[in-house]
Amino acid sequence: MQFFLISDNVDTEMGMRLAGIRGVVVHEEQEVKDALAAAAADKDIAVILMTEKLVRLCRETVFDMKLNMKSPLIVEIPDRHATSDISSTISGYVEDAIGLKL
Repeated sequence: MQFFLISDNVDTEMGMRLAGIRGVVVHEEQEVKDALAAAAADKDIAVILMTEKLVRLCRETVFDMKLNMKSPLIVEIPDRHATSDISSTISGYVEDAIGLKL
């Protein structure tokens, strides 16, 4: 099982590539959706890493995939600017999934 990165900047992609994680750099909403669909269709990919900017760009698609697909696991990672609080993101996922506010 492999990791796969969907990033909006080459710095993140380069760092992950040095760690042995392949990925793509995309910028437009349709490019993100296409990359997600391709990664989800690849049975060797177990975890998709996405920068927070791209998750915000197509939030509904990512949430739908997280809630309705067993595999792959989609994990939001901070981008180079680290603008979000990851714990609030996780709380938001729980609230969306089960309707319980933490």
